[in-house]
Formats: sequence, structure tokens, C-alpha cells
Amino acid sequence: MPTTKTIHSAETAAATLPPLLVEAERVAASVAQGVHGRNKTGQGDTFWQFRPYQHGESTRRIDWRQSAKTQHHFVREHEWEIAQTIWLWRDPSASMHYSSARKLATKIHRSEVLTLALASLLIRAGEQIALLGEAMPPSSSRATLHRMARLFDANPSDDSLISLPSHEHLPRHAELVLIGDFLSPLSDMEEALKRYSRRRVRGHLVQVLDPAEESLPFEGRVRFDGLEKEGSVYFGNVGAVREAYRDRLSSRRLALSALAHSLGWSFHCHTTDQSATSALLALYQAITQGKS
Repeated sequence: MPTTKTIHSAETAAATLPPLLVEAERVAASVAQGVHGRNKTGQGDTFWQFRPYQHGESTRRIDWRQSAKTQHHFVREHEWEIAQTIWLWRDPSASMHYSSARKLATKIHRSEVLTLALASLLIRAGEQIALLGEAMPPSSSRATLHRMARLFDANPSDDSLISLPSHEHLPRHAELVLIGDFLSPLSDMEEALKRYSRRRVRGHLVQVLDPAEESLPFEGRVRFDGLEKEGSVYFGNVGAVREAYRDRLSSRRLALSALAHSLGWSFHCHTTDQSATSALLALYQAITQGKS
């Protein structure tokens, strides 16, 4: 039985965690009960690079000979380790801050919860993770998870127009998870994904939308203001364009799904009125079981 002192210490530690991480850990815990980690082929012997030791990692990973040359501790990475890194990215652009109702999470909030929950599951399975575009070396320590949460909690600027991931030179056969609304022109999406596919990077797309973006439930006269400087558009009777809008969204989604699958990537759809747990389970299974 835990003592009163132990319980108090645990509660104190939990109170210091970013609320976003607490929510993500709850989602991850729900999924973790019914899934298993993937098998690995074992450690290779081809040297890749030295990187700084991260707090929380096993000290057995430290290369003491290299570390003795400086005042810092270094870890020797092998090719299989860096190749197995799973890189994560969530869309930070202005359109992601949209929510059609107070009771619904914004798209960026849900995307960050999914990113952190996935990172938590992968770390539990012994995988290395890294945040695409950030100066954060790949790691399988929980300290990396906490750094990601603090970075997300910093509240990126609402006027950000970075709606697609910048190109990073990832190692061949790495894995990449992209979470966003993917409302950029399809040609831009194709160019971004093919750059990674050419390096044999295996990827997963999770499109997160607000339910209002799915159904266009508005009535009467409506003016829509673009959140990313696209300007405004006015409809005297928005109901008259609802069916055409839904058809166009469906066609776009089919095209995006076809693009992903043509590259051997998985594609998942999620709306913020759905359970984050179900979205995480589908994504995690695609990663661990190699399904696309």
C-alpha cells in the first residue's frame, strides 16, 4: 500500500506537469491497455554519430571514452537506432486554432494531445522520438516528452502560416507522423510528401478537422474570414452551397488518401467531436503493425 507521503509526492509531481501532457497521458494510458509494442531486429554495429546524453536515459548508453575527451557525456548511436526514430510534427498554423463551439477543442489542441499521447506510447515501447523542425535530438527518454509538452505550452503565434512541414534531411527508412488539417493546395502537399518519400521515409497522415468543417451546418447569410490571410468570402444563402462544399471536401480527402497510399503511407481522418483515444489507437496500430 502506498504511504501518505508517497501519495503526496505523486500528487505534487503531477501538479507540476503541463495540463496538455496530463490530458495526453490519460489518452495514452487508455490505448496502452490494449496494444503491444513492435518487435525490433536488434542492435546493429554500424556507427552513426555521437549525441549528447539526455537526462533520464540509462547510463549504460554513455560512451565513456568519447565523454572523457570533454566535460560532457555522449551516447554512441548506431544506424539502426537513428533509422528507427519516429519523427513527429503537428501543424502550428493559424487555421488550427479554429473551434466551432466552446465545448469542442481547437484543432491545434487536439493535434498536440495526439502528438504527445503517441510520443508517450512510443517511449513506453522503447522507440526513439524527435520533433520535426526542433533542435531536439532523437531520444527514448521521458524527458523528451516533457520538453515537447513545454514547447507546445509556449503557445505559438496565431499568425503562423506554417501549414506544411519544412523539409528536413531525415535518415533513410525513418518514420514520420504528420498531424494537421491539410487544407493547403494538394500540389503543395504532394511536393512535401514526395520529398520525404524519395528518402524511403515511411509516413502517416492524420487529418484533424472541426465537425463544422465537415458538414458546413450554417444557415442564411454568412461571411467566412480566412485565418491565414486568404481574405473573406460572403454567401447570401450558405445552405445553397452546402452539398457542393461537402462533395468538394470528400473529393479532396479521397485525393489526399490516394496520394498517401501511393507513397506507402497511412492516412487517417479525425474530427474534434470524436474520441482522441480512437484516433490514437488507429495511428499507433498503423505504426506498430506496419499497416498503411
